[in-house]
Amino acid sequence: MWKEENNKLKRTFEFKNFVEAFGFMSSVALIAEKMDHHPNWSNVYNKVEIELTTHDAGNTVTDKDKKLAALIDELV
Repeated sequence: MWKEENNKLKRTFEFKNFVEAFGFMSSVALIAEKMDHHPNWSNVYNKVEIELTTHDAGNTVTDKDKKLAALIDELV
């Protein structure tokens, strides 16, 4: 579940292994590139942490972030 905190939407995803986590990140990357809206994220083994914020809106959560979050949720 996404949490809004410090002007960011945040969520941690956990997978069976690194390959699944990396595959998920690749799918997110394709969506983000199409939207021209890129996440801040990190990956350690089977966990992917994502933070969404709109930089050109003063680093606040906008509809663009909520739309990307919803599309990411459809991947899992």
